[in-house]
Amino acid sequence: MANVKRNIIEPTRSELEILQVLWLNGPSTVRFVNDKLNEQKREVNYTSTLKLMQIMVEKGILKRDGSASSLMMQLLGNKKTSKKELEKIRQLIEQFNINNK
Repeated sequence: MANVKRNIIEPTRSELEILQVLWLNGPSTVRFVNDKLNEQKREVNYTSTLKLMQIMVEKGILKRDGSASSLMMQLLGNKKTSKKELEKIRQLIEQFNINNK
């Protein structure tokens, strides 16, 4: 049997901050995520949040809702994510929360 390795994506610190917002609030617009980030820390430009979330879509971490008029993003809404990967993401978010208290 062939040994198949899956590429596990390690989110960056900024990506973890976005994942935390989505984890707590569910599917959200870029504007909503940006507003939450600005409440939690230093000022973050909307365009920076947008670009980072677009990169996260390309990486397969997020998915768009598909409508052209809305930039609603969902956390890990694809079937490519295994239970093991979801658990790793949960652990990363929990560790991020612990480190930022």
